[in-house]
Amino acid sequence: MQELPTSVPPHFHRLPNQRWQIYSPQPQQAEQFATEIGLSPLLAQVLINRGIDSVKEVQGFIEPESLVLPAPMDEFPDLAASVKLLREAISRGQKIAICGDYDADGMTSTALLLRALRALGANVDYAIPSRMREGYGINDRIVEEFHSEGVALILTVDNGIAAYGPVARARELGVKVIITDHHDLPPKLPPADAILNPKLIAESSPYRGLAGVGVAYVLAITLAIDMQKMGGLVNPLLELFTLGTIADLAPLTGVNRRWVKRGLRLLPHSQLAGVQALIQVAGVQPASAESSSILKSKTQTQNSLKPEDIGFRLGPRINAVGRLADPQIVIELLTTDDRELALKNAMQCEQINQRRQELCQEIEQEAIAWCEKSDLDLQQERVLVVVQPGWHHGVIGIVASRLVERYGVPVFIGTFEDEVESGNEFKKANQSKIVRGSARGIPEFNVFDGLNFCADLLTKFGGHKAAGGFSMPAENLEQFRNQLSIFAHQCLQPEHLKPLVSVDVRADLAEINLDLYRQIDALEPCGIENKAPVFWTPNVCITEQKIVGKGGHVKLTATQDGKVSASVKAIAWRWGEYFPLPRRVDIAYRLRENSFNGKISVELELLGVRLPAGAASSRRPMFGKVEFDYCDRTYSCSLSPAGASEELRIRNSQGQVLAVAPGQNIGLLGNSRKDAREVDVSLPFFENLIQTAKHALGI
Repeated sequence: MQELPTSVPPHFHRLPNQRWQIYSPQPQQAEQFATEIGLSPLLAQVLINRGIDSVKEVQGFIEPESLVLPAPMDEFPDLAASVKLLREAISRGQKIAICGDYDADGMTSTALLLRALRALGANVDYAIPSRMREGYGINDRIVEEFHSEGVALILTVDNGIAAYGPVARARELGVKVIITDHHDLPPKLPPADAILNPKLIAESSPYRGLAGVGVAYVLAITLAIDMQKMGGLVNPLLELFTLGTIADLAPLTGVNRRWVKRGLRLLPHSQLAGVQALIQVAGVQPASAESSSILKSKTQTQNSLKPEDIGFRLGPRINAVGRLADPQIVIELLTTDDRELALKNAMQCEQINQRRQELCQEIEQEAIAWCEKSDLDLQQERVLVVVQPGWHHGVIGIVASRLVERYGVPVFIGTFEDEVESGNEFKKANQSKIVRGSARGIPEFNVFDGLNFCADLLTKFGGHKAAGGFSMPAENLEQFRNQLSIFAHQCLQPEHLKPLVSVDVRADLAEINLDLYRQIDALEPCGIENKAPVFWTPNVCITEQKIVGKGGHVKLTATQDGKVSASVKAIAWRWGEYFPLPRRVDIAYRLRENSFNGKISVELELLGVRLPAGAASSRRPMFGKVEFDYCDRTYSCSLSPAGASEELRIRNSQGQVLAVAPGQNIGLLGNSRKDAREVDVSLPFFENLIQTAKHALGI
C-alpha cells in the first residue's frame, strides 16, 4: 500500500448551502394532461409549472412557427423612420458607422449589421469602445472621430439608450443617429433621429424580450425586405442572432423562441466560415436522435445544436475576446468568408478563452481566501463586497456569479485601478484612485436599484435586475459597503441568503431514460424563462464517487431502491470541496446526454443535494465502492459482506487490498485472500488510511 502521512485531519461532510423551491405537484392534472398530449406525466407537470395547461397552448409552445406574429413595423414606432434613414444613406453613398459593444451580444450585433449593410450596398464601418480605457457605450471621442471621418449616420447596437450627451454631440455636429438597444430606459431619452428598443413597446409584445442582436436582426431584415434584396441574407443573419441571443441570456420566449429554434438547426451546417471554425475548435457536436414528439407523433429530428452548446461552448469563446483582447478578432471572425482567416481567428478565441479560464480560477480562489480570512458575517451584512488590487476587471463579473453560487448573497466585486489608465497596468491599492467593479444579484435583490441607492458614491454605474457594473473613487469603498448593506436589509430576509435551487417535479431514477430525455427535446430551446426541467429524487445512495478534472468535479453513481432498483451516473460540476458526499442524500438534477464509444446514455447533472428527512436516524449503509484521491494517489474502498458480518476493503492502484473487520486490530493485506498476510491496523500508517476510507464512505 502507498504510505499516508501519520495524521489525517478529521473530515465532516460539507454540503452546498442551498434552499430548495419545489413546485407543488398536481398529479391528477399532470396525468390527464399527459394522456391528452402523449407525454410523460413528469414533463406534463413541467409544462403546468410553466403556465401551459391546454393542448392549444402546448401546440404554440412546441411549434412556435404555428403562431401568428404581428409585423415588426406595427410594434416598433421608429422602425419605419430607421429604414428610411438607412435607405437614404445607402442611396446617396453616405458613410454609415456602427458603434458596438464588447460583449457577445454587442459583437454579434455589430457583425450582423456589417454583413447586412455591406450586402445591401452600404459604405459602412464600425468602432467599439475600449473596455479597459473607456468602458461601455458610445462616447464623445467616438462621435467626434466618426464626424472627422465623414460619417453621416451613426447606428448604435446594444448600447446608446442612456448616452444622452454623446448623442446630443452627434446632432450638434450634424450627424444623424439611430439607436438600437435593449437596456432599461433612462428618465430622459437621448435626442436620436430614431430609437429601436423593445422596452419602448408593450410588455405583451412577442418582441419584448429581444436582445441587442434581436433588434439589429429586425432592422436588417426589415431593411432588406424594403430594398427587395433578401437573397441569401436571412440564414446567415439568423445564425448570428441565435449566437448573440443565447450568449446574452435573453429570454427564450416570444419571437426569440421561434427564431432561436430555427437558428439552432442552421448552425451545424453554417454558411458562415467563422461559425464553422468556432464549432470546430470548440469541439461541438450537433445532436441527432429519434425524438418522441408531443401530440402523439414521431419525427426524426435533424441535426441541431442546443442552447447549452452556445451558452457553455461557443458564447464563452466569443465573450472572452471582449473581456481580455480586441473585439476586432470576433468581428473579423464573424464577417469573413475566408476559411483560413476564420480558423486563425477561431484559434485566437480559443487561446484567449483558456487565459480567461485561468484568470477566473485565480481570482475566484483569491476572493474565496479573502472571504474566509475576513470572517464575514453575511447573515448580518446580507451582501458581499470584495475589492482587491491586480484583478482583471474584464473577468470579475464571471467570478461574481460563482461567488453568488457559493455564498447565496448579492456580490459586488471590484479591483483598484488608476484613474488615468494606461494599458492594462494597475497601481498598488494604496496608490489607486478608483474602483471598477461588477455585480450579480439573487432573485430577491435588484442590482440596478442597489447601485442607484448608492448613486451619490459612484462616478458611473449601469445594469439591470440581475447584474451591473460600477466605478467610484477608492475612498468611497467602505461607505459603499455600508450603504449596500442598508439597502440589502430592506429587501432581503435571512432565509433568502442561500443559493436557490428551483425544482420542477419528483422522479424515480427508474424513470430516467433516453425516452424521457428525448421528450425534453420538444421543450427546447430551453434557457432563460424556459429553463430545462429540474427533477429531484429523495433518499438515493451514492454508491461510487471520485474527483475528476482540473476544476474539481465529482463523478458519481446514484442508486435508488424500490419496486425497481435503478442506478444512474452523475456529474457535479466544481463540487470538489464537498467530496465525499454523504452516502444517503436527496438530489436535484437536470438530464444530460453522455456519448462514449458510440453508446448514448443519460446521466444526471447535479444542481442540488441535501440530507434526507430523518437522516440522523440510524441506517445501515448500502454496499458500494467509493474512489478517493489522497496525496495525489487514487484508492477505492467499500463496505463489503463477509460471512454474517461485513468488512472494510481498501484497494490501491497496484491491486493490493487491505481488509479489516469492525473493531479488529488485525487486518489482511494482499492481492488475494489466500496469499494475504496479517497486519497490525492499529499502526499509524494503517489507522490513518482506514480513517480516510471511512470518511470517504461517510461512516
